[in-house]
Amino acid sequence: MASETFQEIVPVKDKKLLEVKLGELPSQILMWDFSPSGLDGAFQRGYYWYYNKYINVKKGSISGFTMVLAGYMLFTYCLSYKELKHERLRKYH
Repeated sequence: MASETFQEIVPVKDKKLLEVKLGELPSQILMWDFSPSGLDGAFQRGYYWYYNKYINVKKGSISGFTMVLAGYMLFTYCLSYKELKHERLRKYH
């Protein structure tokens, strides 16, 4: 009996997003709080998770700041892609 593993049934609401099965995904998304305070709380949780994982560590490195910089560069490139594409196709002569 000790060698058998018993899985606890966890409600969909308490599961992390990566643990949710594909069939449970619509019900998981419908449970999210899309109010301004709910979105603010989600951004705060994400910020504190990132900060504690990459910035606020004993042996920190430049990697945390580098990821933020790379994300910012990618975001601004996506925003200005239309103008950059227009410049690329223009003939200079």
